[in-house]
Amino acid sequence: MGLPAPLRLGGRGWRPGVLGRVLSTAPTTPAPRLDLRGIYPPLATPFMAQGGVDYARLEDNLRLYAQVPFRGFVVQGSNGECPLLTGPERLDIVARVRRAVPRHRLLLAGSGCESTQATIELTAGMAEAGADAVLVVTPCYYRGAMSTAALVLHYTQVAEASPVPVVLYSVPANTGLELPLEAVLALAPHPNVVGLKDSGGDITRLGLIVHKTRREDFQVLAGSAGFLLASYAVGAVGGVCALANVLGAPLCQLERLCQEGRWQEAPGLRSRAARPQVTRRFGVAGLKQAMEWFGYHGGPCRAPLLQLSEDQAAALRRAFTRNGWL
Repeated sequence: MGLPAPLRLGGRGWRPGVLGRVLSTAPTTPAPRLDLRGIYPPLATPFMAQGGVDYARLEDNLRLYAQVPFRGFVVQGSNGECPLLTGPERLDIVARVRRAVPRHRLLLAGSGCESTQATIELTAGMAEAGADAVLVVTPCYYRGAMSTAALVLHYTQVAEASPVPVVLYSVPANTGLELPLEAVLALAPHPNVVGLKDSGGDITRLGLIVHKTRREDFQVLAGSAGFLLASYAVGAVGGVCALANVLGAPLCQLERLCQEGRWQEAPGLRSRAARPQVTRRFGVAGLKQAMEWFGYHGGPCRAPLLQLSEDQAAALRRAFTRNGWL
């Protein structure tokens, strides 16, 4: 379904219409560009046996990650179990990560909620806690009502109110809703919308977004190691990859090969890194188990998520072993 005529994109500007009042306070000149290029692990949240957040083990993980040339970190993404955290926990985790991470490492914090107002409020809180940008997932509880027009209005209001840049986030495997291409193109010119993290894995769609936003200050991040190489090939600038929590250095090496145009060397590394398919096959519990094997703190998931069964853990370990990682 297309956008209503008043919402259609016209060059760098917006046609007057139902969003006129919302956009009337937009800055006349874009904010300085936030360079998103690079690899970001979506940080897992360690929990103690009694269920609270294990901040000491989170900080231990960050000390180990300091040795890896990540561009930054995503906090409160799907792999951080953000839907299972309380509001105060979400803000506290961001604040603690910010204190532990050097300023040159970007901190992208998930702030998406079901309502626009709640997203605006949490976005402000994340910025105050130290986030450099926010990652805003599509609202999905009323997915049948989430038309292109509704999503454009939602993201526009969030971007207008946000004190930090906004990165759109489409993760249809979790939400059952893909951010429509037309909505992405309508939002790309907004001066406070700097990019998109797309976890859908449709490379044709990613390439089309890159092509159609090439005149905008808009960047695309791949949402998985499984299609990271293909995403770089069509113009993505980086990736938010769960596998970076355990294989950060190889994924950063893959990024370097792509950035240097050494495409013939990249497929072998990509194949070894992507084959375990940790979260696709085994979810957050699989990621946390793998972290334990690689010397990081994963720990238990928070209920109602279950731990891996013995059979699942054995299958995951075989996937890493077959590809020479364990």
